[in-house]
Amino acid sequence: MPTELVSGYCDSKFEKVAEVFNRSFESEFEVGASFAVEIEGEMVINLWGGHQDAQRSQAWQENTLVNVFSVTKGVTAICAARLIEQGRLDLVQKVSHYWPEYGCNGKENTTVLDLLCHRAGMFGFQNGVPLNQWTDWHQFTDLLGAQKPFAEPNSMQGYHALTFGWLVGELIRRVDGRSVGQYFKEELAEPLGLDFVIGMGDRDMARCADMLMLGKLPTIDQFKALRFVPDLFLSKALKDMKLAVVKDFNSVAFDPNAINDPDVSNTREWRSAEIPAANGHGVASSLAKLYGILSNGGSRNGVEVLKAETVELLRKVHSYGPDLVLFGLPYRFGLGHMVNAPFTPIGLNKSTSMFGHTGIGGAVVFGDMDKKVGFSYFNNQQHKDLKLYETSNKLAKTLYSLL
Repeated sequence: MPTELVSGYCDSKFEKVAEVFNRSFESEFEVGASFAVEIEGEMVINLWGGHQDAQRSQAWQENTLVNVFSVTKGVTAICAARLIEQGRLDLVQKVSHYWPEYGCNGKENTTVLDLLCHRAGMFGFQNGVPLNQWTDWHQFTDLLGAQKPFAEPNSMQGYHALTFGWLVGELIRRVDGRSVGQYFKEELAEPLGLDFVIGMGDRDMARCADMLMLGKLPTIDQFKALRFVPDLFLSKALKDMKLAVVKDFNSVAFDPNAINDPDVSNTREWRSAEIPAANGHGVASSLAKLYGILSNGGSRNGVEVLKAETVELLRKVHSYGPDLVLFGLPYRFGLGHMVNAPFTPIGLNKSTSMFGHTGIGGAVVFGDMDKKVGFSYFNNQQHKDLKLYETSNKLAKTLYSLL
């Protein structure tokens, strides 16, 4: 549905969805975005629109790359799942079997599964995230390998906002020899023609949209009054939130010194680094295709991403909140994937057939096994609180009303 603000293709059956996408720019709620949907192996929507910059001077192009933050975790988990499928990585094996230095300071019994479903108790750095050296991979993995966890491994679910990528990525590197970015490029991106990278090269910098981030991320502080309310007066959900307030793990995982600079994600250092939890860059059609493949048997044109039984393992619930980093909310995790995500399209209408991931900038990707869908929405304007996923929610609800 090409318009003055939007370009691309939309099957006529889904014009109402395209209208939602177009209105997000007409209202100036969104600055720039790309959006794509595959159904039963066919790309029925592939749209892009708006602008790459705050001044709205550079139009968003078909090949504009944008940072999708934690959506990257799902891509990283798919890489790990391939190694699990091949028998090179074992979910029940101790991490120290592959990464000997990790087996210290209370982490001796941590399993591969603990890392992949946010139960390792390693959601931050004991002395804060090292700053301004994002390209120094070993700096991060050496610190994580040596430190003690914040909670006993497998005792609780706590979202590993940044550390997930270095922890799982180091496992991949130890087993395969390649970094996550290189593994994904050679094993999946190039064979399938996916325009998505973890660790951007110089030639791609010029087509990268700016992320327009807020000055401060949401914190648990807004709920701090709960700590003074007796449990007797609280529902189960509010008790979970109170525990998250008391623990205050959110400020550890989302270290304000590291990520509250709104421009850090626009630096060459950040873009060129491999941060497999948070700095994948791509176009929406690529991950709509990838998750479309996973939702339709796991292979296409002779390229097998994952066997069907491995996809089931990927999306099986391995951990169920309350998540004491994510405000005590009842997130369910598969292997590096959200099986539900409150206030987002993932788990829409309590669906149990979806699996995917959200990003703190507003990006959302998921596959749907029942509807054979791959859904991908990438944007560059971060919104506050419950408006963060407003556009993706509207797109998904309109899409599903037509299926």
